[in-house]
Amino acid sequence: MRARSAGRPASRLRPADIWPLAVLGLVSRPGRAVLSAVGVALGIATMVAVLGVSSSSRAQLVAQIDALGTNLLTVAPGQSFGGQTATLPPSAPAMVARIGPVIGASAIGDVNAQVYRNDRISAANTNAITVYSADVGLLRTLQGQLARGRFLDAATARYPAVVLGADAAAALGVDRTGVLLWLGNRWFGVIGIMRPLPLAPELDRTALIGYPVAQRLLHATAAPVQIYVRANPADVAEVAAVLAATADPAAPQDVSVADPITALTARADASVAFQELFLALGAVALLVGGIGIANVMVIAVLERRGEIGLRRALGARRLHVAVQFAAEATLLAGCGGVAGAVLGGFTTTVYAAARHWDAVVPVPVLLAAAGIALLVGAVAGLYPALRAARLVPAEALRLS
Repeated sequence: MRARSAGRPASRLRPADIWPLAVLGLVSRPGRAVLSAVGVALGIATMVAVLGVSSSSRAQLVAQIDALGTNLLTVAPGQSFGGQTATLPPSAPAMVARIGPVIGASAIGDVNAQVYRNDRISAANTNAITVYSADVGLLRTLQGQLARGRFLDAATARYPAVVLGADAAAALGVDRTGVLLWLGNRWFGVIGIMRPLPLAPELDRTALIGYPVAQRLLHATAAPVQIYVRANPADVAEVAAVLAATADPAAPQDVSVADPITALTARADASVAFQELFLALGAVALLVGGIGIANVMVIAVLERRGEIGLRRALGARRLHVAVQFAAEATLLAGCGGVAGAVLGGFTTTVYAAARHWDAVVPVPVLLAAAGIALLVGAVAGLYPALRAARLVPAEALRLS
């Protein structure tokens, strides 16, 4: 401070002095400052974690789609005009395979049989595990993988051999090959266990046997219940347009053609609603944190009336007092925002690691989080700063 004219004190607050003054104001009451910053930190952490987990999930989905390919189509019986489930002709898989751009086509057929762990405790099992007959090229068409053993081939498809889906194996308590299962009142040997099939999750809880043994021993029909078609990526739309008429020329209107990738994309889109919900919760927490900062700063104004009155009496202007309290509120929210951004990024990393994803925490999200926290602090500190600036020096000293 320096004298401007005869005996009239003048005050000048340099920009470099604002933040040291704000730090001094906060460290004088560290417990209160930390508790106030926690509300902002939780709100920012929630928002960063939600956006980070969402970004990581979408990145994983894109990578999964790229790995699985976008050229898989499924053909299944639809509903007839009478409301009954139609059937595909036995020749449908062979007819579909003749389409020029089709790389591979494999079908599964319904088998009227149940599978149990053994022939003595069959009542303990349920009908949740479905038995299908399958083409030997099914796993190749789906680009699936085996966790144990091998898939059906031309030799094993003729004998009582079964390949289990991942969920079916877990339900039956089978974790190795060579185990015998009671299937259709006959013993079948487990020759393989599949890994989960992202593009065909309906097969995860199934038991697959060969067409020849299904027809010979279990009297299964040759009509397919679903055909999986792998087409040239550049011709997927063209293949999809002719699949129904090719699979069942007599009644193409009774054939349903679907794209499994659409289901994956729909699953990602469904998560947007939850993302918006959690973002709203984060915004509420951030609002509560801002109100907490405003409350703390109002109390600070009341407690520091003596300091404010003394500074005003020595020549400090109202603007300088207001700037100091606004800077304290902004710094308090900024510290909470930085802590929340770090906590949100850490939470995203831990969650992604637990799901075996690559953690994706966009830098713009972190910068925006810090900016939002500073904005909340500035708004929250506006009223306390104006209230401090309006204090009359003599009254402030008298009430202190």
